[in-house]
Amino acid sequence: MRFMMIMYPKIYQTAKAGFVPNMKDMEKMGAYNDALGKAGVLLALDGLTPPATMSARVTFKDGKSKVTDGPFTEAKEVVGGFWIIQVKSVEEALEWASRIPGQDNEMVEVRRLFDMTDFEPDTQKYIQERFGDEWAETKPQ
Repeated sequence: MRFMMIMYPKIYQTAKAGFVPNMKDMEKMGAYNDALGKAGVLLALDGLTPPATMSARVTFKDGKSKVTDGPFTEAKEVVGGFWIIQVKSVEEALEWASRIPGQDNEMVEVRRLFDMTDFEPDTQKYIQERFGDEWAETKPQ
């Protein structure tokens, strides 16, 4: 099962353009990321710059898109980064999320990614024909 763990760091709500995490926090997160890698569960990860550095929203209405530049001061939760992991169970994903070196009052959201077995057989066939082996890795282990 694949899961995305989405980090919401509180400091990003007020961080100015050009903000970067301090070395102490980077070392803690680096050790956590190393543990994910050594356990063989890490598929992808990355951090995001705070909205003050660059942010925009693309909204859709009546078949048209509209770009609105940020930052967006009304945002109460700001995504700071993510991990994609592949584990055997929801419980294992939650265990990994619980080990993230977060600060007080921060949050990590854990969401399961779709895999082929979530779709009806005709949809699976379409996906396989359209995307081929790119989706092969999403079959349950």
